[in-house]
Amino acid sequence: MNMRVLPALPLLLLTIACAQPGGVVTTTAPSTVQPAASGPRVIFPDGFVVSVETVADDELRAQGLMYRDHLLPGTGMLFFFPVDGVYQFWMKNTRIPLDMIFIDAGHRVVGVSQQVPPCHADPCPSYGPNLASRYVLEVSGGVSAQHGLKAGDVLRFEGTDGVVAR
Repeated sequence: MNMRVLPALPLLLLTIACAQPGGVVTTTAPSTVQPAASGPRVIFPDGFVVSVETVADDELRAQGLMYRDHLLPGTGMLFFFPVDGVYQFWMKNTRIPLDMIFIDAGHRVVGVSQQVPPCHADPCPSYGPNLASRYVLEVSGGVSAQHGLKAGDVLRFEGTDGVVAR
């Protein structure tokens, strides 16, 4: 090894360690960098972002959020339908309260069912407005009220262009 490189070796190793995954970087000020957006998401009028699982066929729509014990904050499920229609949802085998947000083809909210309770025995009631929708967004119970979501609000969809409802 060239002896002139030896004094610079610790600095070189520190630079490499920080550049590798798992390297440690410390700062004294909080970061203002927003995490990169990835995956499909729905943005509320107040800027709240919901990362969504998309469901676009009958089998997945029937399963929905059944048997889930919780939803992580800022997550939900977005149901796609092939045509506009009056869709009713129920909570059979759903273990957590949900808000159901019914959305038309122009991404305008047509109705919100808030804090819909789990259903433990048949028959389970159905929820939804008697208005045509194309999408239904399910989020944790209380999220729509926290963000003041109401009929007439327009939501922004991102990363959903490739979803084809069947």
